[in-house]
Amino acid sequence: MKNRKIIAVVGLPGAGKSELMKYLLEKFHWPKVYFGEVTFDEMKRRGLEINEKNERLVREGLRKKFGADHYAKEMIKKVNAIKNSEHVLVESLYSWTEYILFKKNFPDNFIVISLYAPPNVRYERLGKRAARPLMPEEAQSRDWAQIENLSQAGPIAMADHMIINAGDIAGIHNQADEIMSRLLMRKSV
Repeated sequence: MKNRKIIAVVGLPGAGKSELMKYLLEKFHWPKVYFGEVTFDEMKRRGLEINEKNERLVREGLRKKFGADHYAKEMIKKVNAIKNSEHVLVESLYSWTEYILFKKNFPDNFIVISLYAPPNVRYERLGKRAARPLMPEEAQSRDWAQIENLSQAGPIAMADHMIINAGDIAGIHNQADEIMSRLLMRKSV
C-alpha cells in the first residue's frame, strides 16, 4: 500500500511506550508488531525465567549471534505479512541499526514517535509496574545498557514526533491525538 504508514513508538523503559501503544490500538484498531516478542520467544524456548538479567542476556546474545539487525529483520517480515491494514504499529524498536533498516524498507512511510520522561519519573514508574518491576539501580543499569549496547538513543533523537510524558495519562493521549490527526491528514509522509 503506497500510503501505508509504519508507526514506531520508541523511548527508554518507563517513558510510556506501552501506555501509548495501548491507546493507539484501542483508538485505531491497527495491527501491532512487538520487538520484545523475539526476546520472550527465545527465553521461553530456553526455559529461562523472565527477569531483567535474562532479558538482557537474550537481547544482547541474539544480536551478537545473528547481527545487530536481527530483530528488525524479524519485525519487517511480520509487517510485510500484514496485508489487510492501511497502517501498522511497531512497539519497542530499540537500536540505530533497527531504525536504519526500517527506514530503508519503508523510506517514505516510516514514522517514529518518541516518548520522553525524566529518569527519576521513569524509575519511579518502573518500580511500581505490575509486570517485571525494577529497582532504581536496575532501571538505570538497563538504561545505560540499552543506550551503550543497543544504541537506543539514535531512534529517540531522530524521531519525527516527540511526546513529553512527565504528567498524567491524559497528557499522553492529547499529544498523541494531535500527532495522529496531522499524520492521518497527509496523503503521504
